[in-house]
Formats: sequence, C-alpha cells, structure tokens
Amino acid sequence: MTEHETTPETTGDSGGTTTVVEGTKQESAPVAAPPVPVASDHPDRWGRVDADGTVYVKTADGERVVGSWQAGEPAEGLAHFARRFDDLRTEVELLVARLSSGAGDPKHALTSAKHVRETLKDAAVVGDLESLAKRVDHVLAKAEEGLEKAKTAKEAARTQSVARKQELVEEAETLANESTQWKTTGDRLRQILDEWKTIRGVDRKTDEQLWRRFSKARDAFNRRRGSHFADLDRQRGVAKNRKQELVEEAEKLVQSDDWGPTAGRYKDLMVEWKSAGRAPKEADDVLWQRFRAAQDAFFARRSEAFNERDAEFGTNAQLKEALLAEAEAIDPGSDLEAARNQLYKIQERWDAIGKVPRERVRELEGKLRAIEEKVRGAVDAQWRRSDPEAEARVAQFRERVEQFEAQAEKARSAGDKRRAEQAEAQAKQWREWLSAAEAAVATR
Repeated sequence: MTEHETTPETTGDSGGTTTVVEGTKQESAPVAAPPVPVASDHPDRWGRVDADGTVYVKTADGERVVGSWQAGEPAEGLAHFARRFDDLRTEVELLVARLSSGAGDPKHALTSAKHVRETLKDAAVVGDLESLAKRVDHVLAKAEEGLEKAKTAKEAARTQSVARKQELVEEAETLANESTQWKTTGDRLRQILDEWKTIRGVDRKTDEQLWRRFSKARDAFNRRRGSHFADLDRQRGVAKNRKQELVEEAEKLVQSDDWGPTAGRYKDLMVEWKSAGRAPKEADDVLWQRFRAAQDAFFARRSEAFNERDAEFGTNAQLKEALLAEAEAIDPGSDLEAARNQLYKIQERWDAIGKVPRERVRELEGKLRAIEEKVRGAVDAQWRRSDPEAEARVAQFRERVEQFEAQAEKARSAGDKRRAEQAEAQAKQWREWLSAAEAAVATR
C-alpha cells in the first residue's frame, strides 16, 4: 500500500456530528420528495471503483472522487461507500419521520438538515445523491414550516397570557378601589397572585408593567383595609367605654325598690347598649354578662316583691268579699238609721283593708256602690215620706261632711294620698245626703 492510499478507516465520514444553530427559510415547503433508494442494494448504479482503487460516485455534474479502496475487491469497496450513504439516508429519513409525527423539534431538524446538506457536496459516499438532496430540501421546508407554526403558537400563547394578566390586574384594581368585603377580597387577591405565578410567556417589559399595576392595587387595598380596621378599633374603644358606664349604672340600680321607674330605666339602658356599637369581642362578652346579671337580679327582686304583693292583694280581695256579704245583709227598710251606721262602719273597714288585684277592683267596687245606692235610695224615700227631726238630720249630715273633709285634709298633710282620696269620696257621699236633707227641710 502506497503513502497516498487510504483505507476504509481513514477515509472521511459523511455522518459526522451535528451542531445546533438557528436558521430559517422563508420559501414555501416543496412537494414531498420520493423515498431515496437504498444504495447498498445496487451500489454499481451509483458509482464505480477503477483499476487503481479510486472510488467514484455519479452526480448530475458527472463523476466525483469520494475515496480509495486498496483493502480488497473493488465490489467490497463500492459496497462500503454505499453503506455510508445508507447511514446518511437513514439519518435524513429519521428527521422526516419525526417531523411528520409532530414529535420532532423543528429547530433541531432544521440545523441537522442544513448540516447534512453542507456535507453532501463532499460526502465520501456512493448513492443517489440527487434524490437525497431533494429529501433534505423536503426536511428543510418541513422544519421551517414547523418553526413558523411554533412561532405563531408562541405568539398566540403570549397574547393570551398578556390578556389574562390584564384581566387579573383590572379585577385587582376594581377590588382595591371599591370592595369593602375585606376577608373575601384579601382571599381573592391571594388567588390572583397564585394564578399570576402560573402564567408564562409574557415578555419582560409587559410583565413588569402589569406587575407594577397589580402590586399597586394590592398595596392600595391593604392600606384601605388597615385604615378601616384602625377606625373600627377606635370605634370599639369608644363603645367599650360607653358600655362600661351603662354596666356600672345597671349594677347601681339592682337594689332599687322604685319598681316602675327603675324598670323603665333598664329598658332605656338596653336601647343605649344597642346603639353604643360593638366593643372588642372579649370585652364585649364580659360587659354583656355583667349587664345581664344586673338586669336579671333587679327583675328577680321585682318579681318576688310583686308575688308577695299579689298574695297580699288576693287576701284583701277575700276580706272585701266577706264585707260585701255583710253589706248585702243590710236592710234599710226596717231601720234606716241602723243601716246607715252599719254601712258607714263597713266603709271604714273596706278602706282599711287596702288594695286588691287590679283585675278585681271594678267588680268589687261596683258591688259596694250598689249597696250604697240602695241605702241612699232608702234615705231619699224616707225623706219623701216624712221628715221628722229634719233639722237634726241636716246637722248630723253636715257634721259627717265636716268630719270626712277634716280626715281628707289630715291625710293630705301626712302625704297619704290613698286615704285622702277615700275620705273625700265619703265626704262627697255625705254631702249628697246633706243636700237632699236640706232640700227636704226647705220644701217642708
């Protein structure tokens, strides 16, 4: 073997390594080229080995030397260079298959196809180089088409991402300026932030502009919320002080026996409590418990006193019913003077008994009034029939009127309004009898 001879191991390899670089081609994709024939099936169709071992490949421009074969038979050398072509062909077909399935990276395919195309003009291979070149052009066209689609899809995704972030910013700005649903809005702003982090594909400048708006809106909401709760804390402090005052007054009223006015004041305190507003929760609960305890203690005392009073009034009603039974037995027709004296004594005892339950007052007083009318009617009838000792009767009636008027005046001076009213009522009755007696004397 001479120093210029080469072996299969030292001849240049057409496969080589690939380096990824960017490149695009604006021309439209050509019609798909037919599959490239397998060169190793009929290597003599695509090349030859001459007598001195030089290997040639046939091209459209004529034959081109691709190497030298000195290791054996010329047919073996031709087959060796045909297998190299087949390896290159397989690489191209793999690119075609990946692009067609959509699994391949168009950018990587474009770089690889360019590399193959650059190597074809000097490739040490034997095969259908023209068909392989067309196949490579097909790959280049498909790769550029894929890159364009990817670019379009990327731009569409970017537009969609920008639009979504724009929507989120506008929502955040609306919430920051208008919402008073503090907890709900705070939760929503956190959700917006979480979604914001998942959105990709926005260019840095646009993303920073939108982020500044979102951050500004969030800060504005936080300031409004902080101001609101600061005002609320101040209001609750005022409410706490006011409720403390109401509690202290309620506790002072617990021992009051002035049942009516005090009960009314407790009602007023309740109205003022509600209008005072809410204090801090823990303090509000404690103050409310004290307020209710004082209120309940007072009304429990009042209920106990009313129960005792009602029991006493019930007994008084029974005593007055017994007096009415006595009064109903009075017979003014048999002895008018004795009937008047008996009625007078019953009236004094009636007044001394005191009050009865409110619902019984009209009933019992009405029955007594009926008996009094019966006696007075008998007196009137007696006067109409005869008038013995009329002057003495007038004097007696006048004395009775004066006596009851004196009792009324004495009761008023002592501050006993109830007894004063009772004495005035009796004086009025005797005054009516006096008027009737005086009229009888006058017409005698």
